[in-house]
Amino acid sequence: MSVPAQRQPQHRPVVTELRLSAFGPHRGAVFPLGPVTLFAGPSGSGKSQVLAAYEALAALGSGATLEEAFPDPGARIPDRAVPDADRRRGFRIGCTVDGPAGPVRLDLAVQAEPALRIVGERLAQDGQILLSTALRDPGRASVQAAWLTGGATGVTRAPLPDDRLGTALLPLRVAGATAGQRQVLAAAEQVVVALRSVFPCAPRPERMRAPAPQGEGRLLGDCANLADVLRRTRHECGTRHALLAGAAGTGCAGHVAGLDVRAAGDGPVTALLERGPGRPATEIGRLGAGELRFLALALVLLTGPGVLAMDPAAELLSAQQALTILADGFDLGLDRRQTAELLRLALLSCGRGHVRLVAAVGEAAAELGRGIPGVTVVDLTP
Repeated sequence: MSVPAQRQPQHRPVVTELRLSAFGPHRGAVFPLGPVTLFAGPSGSGKSQVLAAYEALAALGSGATLEEAFPDPGARIPDRAVPDADRRRGFRIGCTVDGPAGPVRLDLAVQAEPALRIVGERLAQDGQILLSTALRDPGRASVQAAWLTGGATGVTRAPLPDDRLGTALLPLRVAGATAGQRQVLAAAEQVVVALRSVFPCAPRPERMRAPAPQGEGRLLGDCANLADVLRRTRHECGTRHALLAGAAGTGCAGHVAGLDVRAAGDGPVTALLERGPGRPATEIGRLGAGELRFLALALVLLTGPGVLAMDPAAELLSAQQALTILADGFDLGLDRRQTAELLRLALLSCGRGHVRLVAAVGEAAAELGRGIPGVTVVDLTP
């Protein structure tokens, strides 16, 4: 008789499952997420919708309003969804976050029409409901919430805003005086830490060609300030900068001896590919679009939250957090060699437990991923 494998405890909070119960083309979909997860499928299969759901949950976990997380809520209503008698339509998404507190489930029901609002939220662990909310009075901009208290009280009831994630508000509302309250806090904080540790990355080569103004050296989501970030990593992160330069030798045409930057005083920064002794350097603005996207994605995979324009949970040390990179069109404009090198870098970084990658890819990248141990490929069908 075989013995079931025991769950390996997660030391850093991470999203291990994404649920799209009713979202765009997806109904009843459950997607397990590994350290490197690639979503593949033909056009219209819902790859971008999967990443949009994850990005929206991350935004809500960071304190965004529904309007900020879902700027186009009508596009998220399930296909062929029929409005009810009150002309209401919406969508449902959720996730499971594993970490020191154990697996915690978050499920969210959102009304998109006629007005955008949360109509139900549930936070649960081991089958026990820790937080539940419901829209009781459509005339009020709030939901009725109940969370576990324990002891003689059992549960605490109070109104919460109908445009924000209740789980993200709990650390401000729960004192932690009872065992039940401490369980609620541990679960809520684990979910919030995992969702806040997300960086959506969509490199825009046309914005990366011009010299970048000197700033904090924190990479933007479109990677327009790549040159300024390279200036920072060159001086502060020697090991990672050397790894990036080595990767550039694989992903960029011609011989690459290193990565350098050029700036006059406090003026704009120009990034350069060094070509070796006696050979002129190449400004990155002269590189092809695929080469620029490759450099940007390689930089993201090799750095951490401190070098990215994001707001991770300040209450935890960076060593206790895992950064999740979301990349729609991860392999856009890349050849097989470049894609293979980025997947190698992803596995290198993810193997340390500090970085995770969730990406939408084309069939060529999916084929590569299927042959690489440690890469999870999720095939979607329209």
